[in-house]
Amino acid sequence: MGQYKANATNSHNFTLRFDYQKVGELVYKKWYSFSAEIQMTDGTKYQLEPTGFWDSKIELKDDTQTLLEFKMGWKGIIIKTLFNDSEEVFLLKLKGLLSNKFVLLDTNDEELMAAETSFKWSKFNFDYNIETTPVFDNFENKELLLLTILHCINYYITIVAAASS
Repeated sequence: MGQYKANATNSHNFTLRFDYQKVGELVYKKWYSFSAEIQMTDGTKYQLEPTGFWDSKIELKDDTQTLLEFKMGWKGIIIKTLFNDSEEVFLLKLKGLLSNKFVLLDTNDEELMAAETSFKWSKFNFDYNIETTPVFDNFENKELLLLTILHCINYYITIVAAASS
């Protein structure tokens, strides 16, 4: 099982680490934006861009193609990956109604990953502890997917906060 940590370095950036080694960064162009960039440690960059009516869908793109898309559904966030011309669908949802834990489920409702949020009042942002299963650890693009999941969680928190105001 993998143990990852994602820490907010400021209100715009999150750094993902595995065994204290930096894996990549999620960088927001501005606070509470749905647009972001993922920067992997090998220098590869990806864009997260809102599309659709009221920015209801977010797409992960490299320079040439859409690699992943997600949108809010009734049960949580539906994530569709398109890595290597193979489509897979996942559900990211809150573990319980008043929980601070998000889980990623496959189409068989098997839990692949759990991310626990920790709000830092002193910084006014979130840090994450992420635990992955051996099945998730075998995914080819697992770090890219984890950084996208961080964006999904931030998206969820922003939507819920906006709806409750």
